[in-house]
Amino acid sequence: MSSKLTIYNSYSRKKEVFEPIDPPHVGMYVCGPTVYGDPHLGHARAAINFDILFRYLRHLDYKVRYVRNITDVGHLENDADEGEDKIAKKARLEQLEPMEVAQHYTNRYHDSIQQLNCLPPSLEPHASGHIIEQIELVQNILENGLAYKTEHNIYFDLLKYAENHPYGKLSGKIIEDLMNNTRELKGQDDKKNAVDFALWKKATPGHIMKWTSPWNTGFPGWHLECSAMGAKYLGVPFDIHGGGMDLMFPHHESEIAQANAAFGQDPCKYWVHNNMITINGQKMAKSFDNFITLEEMFAGNHKLLTQAFSPMVTRFFILQAHYRSTIDFSNDALLASEKGLDRLMSAYSKLDSLQASEKSSIDIKAWSDSCYAMLNDDLNTARLIAELFEGAKYVNLLIEKKETLTQTDLDSFRMKMKVFVEDILGLRPEENSASVEDSGKFIDILLKLRNKARENKDWATSDLIRDQLKELGVIVKDGKDGANWEWA
Repeated sequence: MSSKLTIYNSYSRKKEVFEPIDPPHVGMYVCGPTVYGDPHLGHARAAINFDILFRYLRHLDYKVRYVRNITDVGHLENDADEGEDKIAKKARLEQLEPMEVAQHYTNRYHDSIQQLNCLPPSLEPHASGHIIEQIELVQNILENGLAYKTEHNIYFDLLKYAENHPYGKLSGKIIEDLMNNTRELKGQDDKKNAVDFALWKKATPGHIMKWTSPWNTGFPGWHLECSAMGAKYLGVPFDIHGGGMDLMFPHHESEIAQANAAFGQDPCKYWVHNNMITINGQKMAKSFDNFITLEEMFAGNHKLLTQAFSPMVTRFFILQAHYRSTIDFSNDALLASEKGLDRLMSAYSKLDSLQASEKSSIDIKAWSDSCYAMLNDDLNTARLIAELFEGAKYVNLLIEKKETLTQTDLDSFRMKMKVFVEDILGLRPEENSASVEDSGKFIDILLKLRNKARENKDWATSDLIRDQLKELGVIVKDGKDGANWEWA
């Protein structure tokens, strides 16, 4: 590989060469789900995009500690300091214990993300299991004079913080505009300013999820958990903090403020954000009630779907767009992704059947370098997939004897295709179904039987096999060296 990995740093708003703080170690923290409902396509995109970064960093021989949290407390409705805890509300509606709700949807999340072939993170801490660390963080911020206590709550003093820190640099928010446009919410008249955010809130009598603190019985603010757990498991600063673009404000902006207030420095070196999946131009989210769950995707039982789409088709659909680009959902786009994946994996299944020659007519190193260049350019999976389709074309040309490779180059080609397709992009034959490779082997057996029939001038059997394969989507091509095939 001739070039280094560059990633787009949302904080500097430019691509930067990735240089870890303590090589070869890399610390990466990614905001995980708030577990009060089934995972949907938006969750899948974040999980898949950061799975690619995790896989590629490991491929580059970095020792990666990947932390992805589970939010099971403190995330109130409307992502603000008012309203009911999202998990507690779900528990009340379903007459369950809040942790029962959290565990159920955590299990559902794990099951779906595993089907998408995302590697598990190194650590998966829960917010509810780190209340002590969050209390200690609040104490640090209080001692440093950047938070204040009211009769019931503790708030971050944003205007005082902004006197010496560039609040809003990540999101582009201007604090004067926030002051003018932020309305005072019911039950928050104890704030100095409407823009101040809660670090700790006293629980009302009916609030289920609450803990004892030095101040009262209550619960932590939503932004606090990631600051506390990132610092605990990765130190401050760590290398990469990831999440969806919708978390830039107020969540990530508040994390930056908390880290500077508590530790005197930013929490991380690189901020990496994936864009959204939209439906008709609107963000897909539970709060908008326009989401498609992964279970609905895999079963095809949503009104916007004409059929089921497998986990690998779903993964491929997401990877066909750059992670910083918006993906607008459509059934037609998924159908196109299904055909594209079939074409790629069909060629991939034929790698072992390729024969070596005395010379090479394809520059495999140049092709491989181009694949790496796409990855090094801010993880451009869309352009990498285009290069892999070029590799698929090479497979078919090699089968048809229109191109040749020496044994050394053929071994390199097979190895690189495996690295890019399986190890980095995480594409694999679907579980609970015949693999693409096994399908290819079965078709090869049928073609051998057909060739035998042709040698015996049994044209009826020969034509029958060809026609039956065509009905299954397999095109048979007869040549001077025998028959080859490809998916329609």
